[in-house]
Amino acid sequence: MEAKAVVFTAPRTVVVKSVQCPDPGPADLVVRTTHSWISNGTEGSFLRGERVQGDTAYRSGDKWPFPTVAGYQKIGVVERVGEQVRDVAVGETVFCAMGRVSGMFHEWGGQVSHSVTVRSMVWKLPAGCDPLAFSGLVLTQVGYNCGARAPVRPGAGAVVIGDGMVGHWAAQTLAWRGADVLMVGRHADRLAKLPAGPYQQGINAAETDWLQAVRQRFPGGVSVAVDTVGNLKAVNDLVWLMEGGGHIVSAGFYGTDDLLSLQLLRQREVSLDSVSGWSMPRMDQTLRLIASGYLQTLPLITHRFPVDRAAQAWDLILSKRESVLGVILDW
Repeated sequence: MEAKAVVFTAPRTVVVKSVQCPDPGPADLVVRTTHSWISNGTEGSFLRGERVQGDTAYRSGDKWPFPTVAGYQKIGVVERVGEQVRDVAVGETVFCAMGRVSGMFHEWGGQVSHSVTVRSMVWKLPAGCDPLAFSGLVLTQVGYNCGARAPVRPGAGAVVIGDGMVGHWAAQTLAWRGADVLMVGRHADRLAKLPAGPYQQGINAAETDWLQAVRQRFPGGVSVAVDTVGNLKAVNDLVWLMEGGGHIVSAGFYGTDDLLSLQLLRQREVSLDSVSGWSMPRMDQTLRLIASGYLQTLPLITHRFPVDRAAQAWDLILSKRESVLGVILDW
């Protein structure tokens, strides 16, 4: 079947074009996309040619991962249900991760007008909530994974490096779990989006000595440090401010410059937790936390574009000519 998709055809080249999808089978659903949420970091690194799949960095000699259908998250309306699918009905609005596509570097893609997909890629949405709040569910789950991975005792000091979307959701998750959270970023408008309260504070590293701020807020040491941006220098600096038995959670994309001294971690008896991808239990819990208001997504949406202007959306994201967080494509 034919569909329309956002396609990366070469480094920094975005087009909206017709693509072919396999015909749906008895175990498949067809979901018509209404809104998709761009993953600025992961999709951006694919678009720049920095990775070839998942968390696999591009290395010289690798085949370029083009053309590929962008993205992995959206909401839409179910238009067809295979005879083997019993618990989803035509007409329901759902979250859908990826659908199968033909003739691309990867056989799955997210930002496509009609996703031919399996039941495990679809989540039913709770009644009484704005469906748009769930349109970035996979990415929100990444933030939840960052904030949920390490043990947290009530009042423990937690530092989140990065004021992007994953950083915000990691901070929200840590605060929900009872941590005292300090977010380190470089954008005043992003830091201002932290939910108000005594246990979430933002520090602008462009204006303040953030390491000194960490020392002052957590004189007994940092229990959890989460790197959401791939800043090895910041991670190394934080190791010296960790309490014994603390945890560093690594979620940033480091490319091929990814060396961290294990001996340094051993000296401090600090554990390293690496997070990646998504799992069904984490997706389910993230959905519940959005529905209950503990994870806030809508306040992080800063821009919306018609899907035919996807190239303009990406030009804005890559150029950084203005502050951007959540970018929605309207289909």
